[in-house]
Amino acid sequence: MPRHNLGELEQLLVLALLRLGGEAYGASIRAEILERTGRSITPGAIYPTLDRLEARGLLRSHMGEPTAERGGRARRHFHITPAGLREIKRSWRQTAALASGLRALKADGDA
Repeated sequence: MPRHNLGELEQLLVLALLRLGGEAYGASIRAEILERTGRSITPGAIYPTLDRLEARGLLRSHMGEPTAERGGRARRHFHITPAGLREIKRSWRQTAALASGLRALKADGDA
């Protein structure tokens, strides 16, 4: 039976992609996650997860033009599909509903 819920890493990738304007490449997604969360995620974890999200129809990708530097490689750009946007909204609503009202999560000078 296929899994429908987004996992933690999948959520991070989709949210980073949204922050980057809905279209980005692997390294920029990785940098956004590091900047916002302090988590360093390896390319070896990012790309298979992006591929899985694309296979599920939540993302699409295309190859960009090679970079200007000598020997520059083309980057694979990802963007969120309407289905991906619906899924991250659904996932976020579930998380927010479960966390709603929990005293332990209130911002009071975290321990």
